[in-house]
Order: sequence, then structure tokens, then C-alpha cells
Amino acid sequence: MRFRDRDLNLTLLVLVCGLLMLLPLVTTFDDLLTTWAVQLGANNPLQEIVPVEARMVVGMLGLVGIHAAASGNYMVVWDGAGAMHSLFISWNCIGWQSLILLGVSLMTGLRGRHPVEARLQVIVIGVAGTMLLNLLRVAAVAAIAATVGVTPAILFHDYGGTVLVITYLFLFWLFAQRWILAAGPSDELEVVA
Repeated sequence: MRFRDRDLNLTLLVLVCGLLMLLPLVTTFDDLLTTWAVQLGANNPLQEIVPVEARMVVGMLGLVGIHAAASGNYMVVWDGAGAMHSLFISWNCIGWQSLILLGVSLMTGLRGRHPVEARLQVIVIGVAGTMLLNLLRVAAVAAIAATVGVTPAILFHDYGGTVLVITYLFLFWLFAQRWILAAGPSDELEVVA
């Protein structure tokens, strides 16, 4: 294993352990910060993205046969019995936290002698994948609300999303290290025990 791969994997492992240990505290504190930010109006720039994301999620849900509609920051999903569930999407739900985690992992994962083209590919694929993951995460919350219920949807929103992001980051870096950043024989440093 190369040294830089080991450093990236250790960084991701530390992030995972820290997030899982602090998950209940982070979720509670995140909700409090969200409430304060909404009251202070600090959320306005990111809130402009929410209606667009909500419409995209409605389109994704339609592809799997879940009836949904969006208006501004609200989404409505209908369950099999025809009951309507209203979901509010705030700026805090659109996934800015996962972009920060991706940025931290990029700082570690792109250290070393990688060609500029490879670095740019990793960044573009990472950002695009993270944005798609966030759309899928919001769609999953809405789908769970429509099929299983609101309480399981809230639990998935609060905890499952973090697990999804962490799993995505591991798979993303596995892909990036294997197929994009694969070092030539002269760049590899082998660990000899």
C-alpha cells in the first residue's frame, strides 16, 4: 500500500469514527444551528437552491412511481393509501456538510505527484457524485415517508444520510485511487515490513 493511500484511508477512518461517536450530538446541535440560522436569515443564499433541488427530487420519485409535488421549499408525497405527507426542505438538508467532508478528503487524497488532469477529474467526479448522492438522499427520505412513514423518514434523514455519505466517500476514493490516480511503477512507494 502506498503511503498517500494509507494517509487518505486513515483520514477517512478518523472522520467516520468521529462522526459516529458524535452523531447524536451533531444531529441535535445541527438542528439548533439550523433554527438560529433561519431566524437570523443566514440561510438565504443556500435556500435559493432548495426549490430547484425539490423539483429534481420530485422528478426522481416519479421515475420509481411515487407521486410527489414540489412548491418552493415544500414537497408533498402521497402514500399508497392516498394520504399526503408534507416535507419541508431547508438549506441545511441540501448536503453542504457532505461537500465539506469531500473537500477535507480531497485535501488529503490529492497530495503527492498527480497530474493536473487526474486531479481535475477526481474533483469533478467527486463534486458531481456528492451532488447526485444528496439528491438521492433527499429522494430516499421522501420515499421512506411515502412508503414506510414519517418517523422512519426522520430517522433516516438524521442518521442514514451520514452513513450514506461516509460509504460514498470510501467507494469514491477506492474508485479514484484504482482508476484515476493509479501511480506508475516509478511513483509507487512500497511498504516493506
